[in-house]
Amino acid sequence: MTPSARVQAAVELLDAIIASARDGGPAADTLIARYFKERRYAGSRDRRAVRDHVYDAVRRVAERPDSGRAAMVGLARERVELAALFDGTTHGPAPISDGEAGAPAGVVPGWIEPLLAGPVEREALLGRAPVDLRVNRLKAEPGMVAPAYPQALRLPGLPDALRLPEGAPVEQSEPWKQGLVEVQDAGSQLISAACAVQPGMTVIDLCAGAGGKTLALAAAMAGKGTLIAADTIRSRLARLDPRAERAGATFIETLLLDQGHEANALESLAGRADVVLVDAPCSGTGTWRRNPEARWRLTPARLDRLVAEQARILDFAAPLLAPGGILVYATCALTDREGRDQVRAFLARHDGWTVERIEAPMGRAHGDGLLLTPGHDGTDGFYFARLRRAA
Repeated sequence: MTPSARVQAAVELLDAIIASARDGGPAADTLIARYFKERRYAGSRDRRAVRDHVYDAVRRVAERPDSGRAAMVGLARERVELAALFDGTTHGPAPISDGEAGAPAGVVPGWIEPLLAGPVEREALLGRAPVDLRVNRLKAEPGMVAPAYPQALRLPGLPDALRLPEGAPVEQSEPWKQGLVEVQDAGSQLISAACAVQPGMTVIDLCAGAGGKTLALAAAMAGKGTLIAADTIRSRLARLDPRAERAGATFIETLLLDQGHEANALESLAGRADVVLVDAPCSGTGTWRRNPEARWRLTPARLDRLVAEQARILDFAAPLLAPGGILVYATCALTDREGRDQVRAFLARHDGWTVERIEAPMGRAHGDGLLLTPGHDGTDGFYFARLRRAA
């Protein structure tokens, strides 16, 4: 591909990403993989260059642009060398006219800006994310694993965490293949630690997804006790089984829930759990570093639906706790509606619950919980709180 053809390819991909964001379709990475699967002629350098163009344009624009060309023209207005590639050659984009407007630059969509928690550093929300690892205590100790990653940094207060540079090829490493490490953001590791699980407990990860936090809980439980990973999406939950096998956490039980009827499937667990983790579905505002096009998918109506769903999940999670049990509520979101305000509303609806202070090596107290942000803590953005049911 010529340099100009790479720019045109980025324009086409951006058109697809914009449409998918508008219509709730596949994520950008999926669309990029499909695009190049159909274009075998594109070499590795071509793919890398196009991908860089696409993500540079996506990161630059806060509001969903009108078209892929508008997104790329906006980027080209800031980069002379890129503007020169709008040359009208075969397979290249048409020249930029003097009056052609590009998509404006921005970090946060205007409508959600006032909804973000006050301490959030806006500019850091789109920084490049490192690769964090969690050493799997079911199979290894940090001292055994660290020599395999000479570039790794240790994170104070997180004894099982190793931090690698962005893009580190972890899945090609032997420790990963052997299940000695898992890729897990440091903030996610802190949430797992806040659950304070012990061997022999009954623990429920109620919105387990693919099971990243479930695996961390399994390691803390040393493989002993009852650990249930529940979710309403079969495809996500199915990804946990091979991960648990690799990690040596085969004692994990999975439970597929019927959305809207979760309480029926959970009835036998009522009053039995020592710990319930609710890592609730959310806006994903804390993960924009990794998924910048998520800004283009979020709408006020979708946020309203998510806030209502979070409250509903908390309400059917609460009866699962035994007297004295711990409920940990977490979101990878940075809006107060999904974090601070959600916890306050739960406490107003439910008697007999108290807030427990979370001691952590990073984060800031916010409302009744802890706020983690990319700018302050170098993690993804999270809000989490620990609540105890009266004995």
